[in-house]
Amino acid sequence: MMPPVAGGASATGAPPLDPAFGPASDVPILPPGTPLEIVKLDPDGAEVVRYPGTVLGLVDGWVVTEARWVNRTVQVGELPFQQGDRLIEWFSPSRPFNCFTVVDPESGRVRGWYANVTYPARFVPDATPPRIVWHDLFLDVVCTLDGRPALHDEDELDASGLSASHPDLHAAIVETAARVMRLATARALPFIASGWPERPGPGGPADR
Repeated sequence: MMPPVAGGASATGAPPLDPAFGPASDVPILPPGTPLEIVKLDPDGAEVVRYPGTVLGLVDGWVVTEARWVNRTVQVGELPFQQGDRLIEWFSPSRPFNCFTVVDPESGRVRGWYANVTYPARFVPDATPPRIVWHDLFLDVVCTLDGRPALHDEDELDASGLSASHPDLHAAIVETAARVMRLATARALPFIASGWPERPGPGGPADR
């Protein structure tokens, strides 16, 4: 079952926080090169996978990390994930989505982006190693470098029954997915063709 939800959607359309995570936290100070453990939870809160990553830097409230795709090749819409791909992963303690930039390891060229609607990321900086936990919320936005964004997994959201059991959360998930679609279309942060800003730091196109 879906975990209990505290309150309804916020004024910005963000899904309410998972009460197990507590209130939104500040962006942790994690120096570039810090090794991490990244944990994905499914919509029910069960752990799906954990994998190693490394901090690249902080950009406009995002913690940007790097990981490698070590599984077999997977095709998601028009976007392939191939073994050895470099993943530049953007996590935020306040934004209700994350974004994985898929980079070809040989050419260094961005192949596309895979964004997940989520609860805001939970950071555990005092863990060994520091940990990022992200809690998936069904809908994904997939976009190739030269293509239009496409919405995925609407059938999973429909099958969840959230529209009846937690209508505010359901509405927030749909609204967040629409917002992510707009960002991807505009190639606004974090959907940038370079994959990673030349000068990490505050700024960049607003993701509002």
